[in-house]
Amino acid sequence: MSSESSESRESSATSFLSHRVPDLGALELLLAVARHGSLGRAAREVGITQPAASSRIRSMERQLGVALVDRSPRGSRLTDAGALVTDWARRIVEAAEAFDAGAQALRGRRDSRLRVAASMTIAEYLLPGWLIALRAERPDTAVSLMAGNSAVVAERLLADDADLGFVEGLAVPEGLDGAVVAHDRLVVVAAPSHPWARRRRLLDPAELAATPLILRERGSGTRQVLDSALAAHGGLARPLLELASTTAVKAAAVSGAGPAVLSELAITEELASRRLVEIPVEGVLLRRDLRAVWPTGHRPTGPARDLLSLTRATPSG
Repeated sequence: MSSESSESRESSATSFLSHRVPDLGALELLLAVARHGSLGRAAREVGITQPAASSRIRSMERQLGVALVDRSPRGSRLTDAGALVTDWARRIVEAAEAFDAGAQALRGRRDSRLRVAASMTIAEYLLPGWLIALRAERPDTAVSLMAGNSAVVAERLLADDADLGFVEGLAVPEGLDGAVVAHDRLVVVAAPSHPWARRRRLLDPAELAATPLILRERGSGTRQVLDSALAAHGGLARPLLELASTTAVKAAAVSGAGPAVLSELAITEELASRRLVEIPVEGVLLRRDLRAVWPTGHRPTGPARDLLSLTRATPSG
């Protein structure tokens, strides 16, 4: 038997049940009538007018095919059938209340923690401010941050080890959806003692590509952008050094080990203090989008949704 026919029968059964069983609002009204012996007082308890309550009771009687309430100038009294239906209704309403309490507990457990995975530049230079703002809105949410390159962030999200991720690459990784939250520029830098720091003409892309550089490892957003930008100019030369963090690349460049390519976000202080010098490059675009990402079809909820909103309130670079 096909799954389609099975699903069709289940859908029909659900539709049949929904047409034969009164909704929770009607059952709660019936319980209120039983408590108060008055349709008017019952209507006030559930927050509707008396004519609306009368209409709802009549609709429920037509739906069930039995009279539930005897109405008289002295009040409203349940019929024998109404008393029996009220007993069933009480169990249904209690089960619905238990369901609601359980759902609230699940939401509370979800909202008590937030697992964030972020690529290095975002983790070091943007996330601290976003998390401080989130703390002001959700002081009871415990946040854990896992830093790694963009490929690692994607792996953590797809393995359900993180609720929200941030990456720096050229595109949204496979299996994920995303939204641009900021922009960044990659900058070629060198120590003041390096010959490039004293050159008067712009650096040619082919020369940049042919020069061994201090680079982030493969899989990082910075490396992806640089590989793509220089592919038409011979591709990157073998790295002088290949390091796993922005901080390590920056420290090596400051020491004079060689030129490097770093996020503009990461070198503000070094450029201002002249510990590093920007080397202008012509004919190549070294800009990238910074993205929030999450598994395809699973839009962020709870604290992850709130953090995403805060990132979008941050001016783009």
